[in-house]
Amino acid sequence: MTTLKAIKKEVAHFRSHLLTGTSHMIPFVSAGGILAALAVMLGYTEGSNANPLYLQAFADIGSAGFKLFIPVLGGYVAWSIANRPGLAPGMIGAWLAAEYGCGFIGAILIGFIAGYIVQTLKQIPLSPSTRSIGAIFLYPLLGSLVTGAVVIFVIGEPISSMMAGLDHWLHALEGGSRTTLGMIMGGMTAFDMGGPVNKVATLFAQTQVNTHPYLMGGVGAAISTPPLGMWLATLLSRKRYSDEELQAGNAALIMGLIGISEGAIPFAAADPLRVIPALVAGGAAACVTGFTFEVINHAPWGGFIVLPIVEGRLGYIAAIIIGSLVTALLVNALKPVTKQP
Repeated sequence: MTTLKAIKKEVAHFRSHLLTGTSHMIPFVSAGGILAALAVMLGYTEGSNANPLYLQAFADIGSAGFKLFIPVLGGYVAWSIANRPGLAPGMIGAWLAAEYGCGFIGAILIGFIAGYIVQTLKQIPLSPSTRSIGAIFLYPLLGSLVTGAVVIFVIGEPISSMMAGLDHWLHALEGGSRTTLGMIMGGMTAFDMGGPVNKVATLFAQTQVNTHPYLMGGVGAAISTPPLGMWLATLLSRKRYSDEELQAGNAALIMGLIGISEGAIPFAAADPLRVIPALVAGGAAACVTGFTFEVINHAPWGGFIVLPIVEGRLGYIAAIIIGSLVTALLVNALKPVTKQP
């Protein structure tokens, strides 16, 4: 019984650290995502020199929000564990992890690693003369050094190798069953929303948009399913979500319409064991539906914004709706009620 209580206490601590990081991250995702979505809605084209200055500004500010939410997430997870000395190691480590393409899952992992490294360093006795500079100098310095070394020498290379292996695997699957390929690509697209697994699937489809546009037909639908599914989930059962998550759901709607899958990250980061399986199921359902209806998407993008150049639009819309419904219904079945009616 004592062991069970100890496990429950540790799980509660783990969730508390995770929610601390998530609550600080949500404003960056919401602000960055909405500004990026607004730029795209108004006609911004990535990589073009013909974009008006104000659209370029919207896109740049939105991009800054997306770049910052990863270190903020990792930093505040570490801060929750080790207080102020954990903030710099968590942020620096998460930033480095993002450079290796680790995504928000990597940021969470690094946040915990950094936090516990600093917490361990704080147990080392310091002399009275050095104790005063421990929190503002020694712990952040040593914590950043050790955390950064873990990212560079331990995590970075396996992530790169995994991405190469997944890409090779998808190429091997392309000549087989479209249903199997759709389930795998859709699930990968929704799994980590901008992380390494997502990037392999989306880049695989994007680089073949001229030769095999049906790939983007399914993947384009799966891209928008995570945020739209989570928005729908908050709409269907508000009592399962915090006030912060309900607000994040409104932002997720806008991002989902424009094909920005990162809109679902606040939900996945706060409750990964329940949310991620639902996202994967919805993404797989959307991609398989797109393949089944033989949707062709000529743009290396997703969401409703590409409808003008999609062939088989009704099938594309159906794919997004079906995937979003699967995600919403499954995640609400998995998540407990947290509010009184």
